[in-house]
Amino acid sequence: MSSGAHGRLEGQVSLITGGASGLGRAIVDRFVKEGARVAVVDRSKRGLETLASDHGERVTGIVGDVRSLASNQEAVRRCVEVFGRLDCAIANAGIWDYSVHIADLPDDRIDEAFDELIGINLKGPILLCKAAVPELVRSRGAFLVTISNAGFYPNGGGVLYTTSKHALVGLVRQLAFELAPFVRVNGVAPGGIHTDLRGPVSLGMDSRAIGSLDMPSRFGPLLPIGRLPTPDEYAAAYVFFASRADSVPATGAILNFDGGIGIRGFASPAGGAGLGDRFAKGGDQ
Repeated sequence: MSSGAHGRLEGQVSLITGGASGLGRAIVDRFVKEGARVAVVDRSKRGLETLASDHGERVTGIVGDVRSLASNQEAVRRCVEVFGRLDCAIANAGIWDYSVHIADLPDDRIDEAFDELIGINLKGPILLCKAAVPELVRSRGAFLVTISNAGFYPNGGGVLYTTSKHALVGLVRQLAFELAPFVRVNGVAPGGIHTDLRGPVSLGMDSRAIGSLDMPSRFGPLLPIGRLPTPDEYAAAYVFFASRADSVPATGAILNFDGGIGIRGFASPAGGAGLGDRFAKGGDQ
């Protein structure tokens, strides 16, 4: 995939965690299309090799663990070494808990599950920001965090996942304050997504993918927009926040980019279901 001739991210360099599959991969693809060069941190060597094959010199891959400060620091170092700068860092890596309720968390695995999920979903973004701050201050860049509809509403996951995503809302706001006026910090809160998102090893969920739940048919009709957005459609929000031209006023902002979950009605997901038939002939009936 080649970069766009006049992309909105032309000349910029981004670092994205969890970018070898799912939403992260869609963000990488979109950023390259918009003219960016991208460093990708992921634990999948095979996924990173596929990215390199698809994008050539516009992408460099780093095998790493987002729970390690040293791993995040090495990723930033490699990014600057290869591309010369860093304009945008995106904390996207995450795992899901398959909506396990607190009553169902195994007593003998709750500590390990907490450390694993919170370590990836919350500690990971903190460590990436810590590692990236010097370069982002120099470039007056942007730091972005993937949140979720679970950052605002219950039942988008279990107690561990929902807690981690609510905490990210506070993280975005605090970092936006601490890093102003040099670095803009914002979040994107996607809704349901049909990807390869996995669960915690500690709960035996690492071989399960959220895509196995057939999200489009099960949850798409429940959304006010009438269907489940694709990873590519979600990726557009990250371009907006990363663009120096489009989002200058935005810092401490979080975009609920979730298909309208927050405006669902009690009896039905959307109040205008009959409008298509009513106005099908072009008349105001």
